[in-house]
Amino acid sequence: MKLSNFGKRFCAESGTYSLMDDLGKALTTNPDMLFLGGGNPAQIPEIKSQLLEAYDSLLSSPNGMGELCTNYQSPQGDPEFLDAVAAYLNRQCGWKISSDNVAVTNGSQAAFFTLFNMFAGEFDGEPNRHITLPLSPEYIGYSGAGLSDNFFKSCKPKIEVIDEHAFKYHIDFNALAARLLDEKSGYESSVTGALCISRPNNPSSNVISDAELDKLSALAKSENIPLIIDGAYGLPFPGVIFNDATVNFDDNTILVLSLSKLGLPGARTGIVVAKPEVIDAFAKANTAINLAAGSMGPAVTKQWFQNDKIAEISSNIIQPFYRSACDTALNIVKETCADLPIKVHVPEGAFFLWLWCEDLPIPSEELYLRLKEKGVLVLSGHHFFIAIDDGWPHKHQCIRLSYCQPKEVIEKACKIIAEELRVAYSA
Repeated sequence: MKLSNFGKRFCAESGTYSLMDDLGKALTTNPDMLFLGGGNPAQIPEIKSQLLEAYDSLLSSPNGMGELCTNYQSPQGDPEFLDAVAAYLNRQCGWKISSDNVAVTNGSQAAFFTLFNMFAGEFDGEPNRHITLPLSPEYIGYSGAGLSDNFFKSCKPKIEVIDEHAFKYHIDFNALAARLLDEKSGYESSVTGALCISRPNNPSSNVISDAELDKLSALAKSENIPLIIDGAYGLPFPGVIFNDATVNFDDNTILVLSLSKLGLPGARTGIVVAKPEVIDAFAKANTAINLAAGSMGPAVTKQWFQNDKIAEISSNIIQPFYRSACDTALNIVKETCADLPIKVHVPEGAFFLWLWCEDLPIPSEELYLRLKEKGVLVLSGHHFFIAIDDGWPHKHQCIRLSYCQPKEVIEKACKIIAEELRVAYSA
């Protein structure tokens, strides 16, 4: 089979595919696997019941089935849903946007593929452009989205050691500014087309402060490039953030949201909020790639946006659930790993604990394989250090744990992780 350059790039093995394929095979091979990998949301009973109620209400309405699956949506998305989302964001955040600022796509992963390749890649008569990640580790799903080589550039984080068992990442703004200056001075083969950051960060749970976000926004404006914010876990919904944070919108910001972490990962619904010119271009590209966005997610949740139920669910159910689950998992890790040189990134949001196994004698990928053999599935952290040199030891000393499983699963898994780490450190 002869493949085009596109085919060779996207049909070849990739970190994202290998990871997802390995997770799937591991669970198929061992259905009793203690699953602390993946980013699937937890099964929250209150959310499931409210989703079923919304679904039943939709089906009982006169045009319910039509809304769900018998009509194509417009390229930008269902106009009523776009109006509902815009009005909701105006009420909740004090913004002044309209449906012209909103588009729907088949999941935020698809949105990033389109957005990244709108702003980076080859440019006629100009240097190639890339996406700059101000802080890496970052979401692994970004890594395979580029249509050209050297599509991402990243900056290592500053690491603040808080105490014997806790640390936190910060953006190294000096390194970021130096990189941008080198690009403008011609010392780099390509220049930055956009900045992108997840908030909360997947994998580390780091939430950059409002001050850091404002600084990033100002830097992007000064470079005349957009700032793309991945809010899949964060603000304005589902609000899985454990510290004080706000999010603002302006013409230089592109905010990508998702219904997945509200409890609808299978609906594959992403939401892009940007200035109208970006939304218009995005909708045209999205039509060429997907024809139309799926209708189930918008149909089921439209009334939730109209009556502000999204805010109620986010603040009263989702955030408290994950805050409690995080506290429980953190205490389990602290108890089981108390005698080990393990530091946990300060958990500030999302669904994960990010463990730094300091001076780990084996690569984190080997630790992952050993744990899989013992029936525990985690993620090796090296996958997430996009565009960071392999020579940095920290890249190979981290693992990501999901705390979306029941307490007894996390307890059992953490005991095995601690035992395997003791074996590694004692060798």
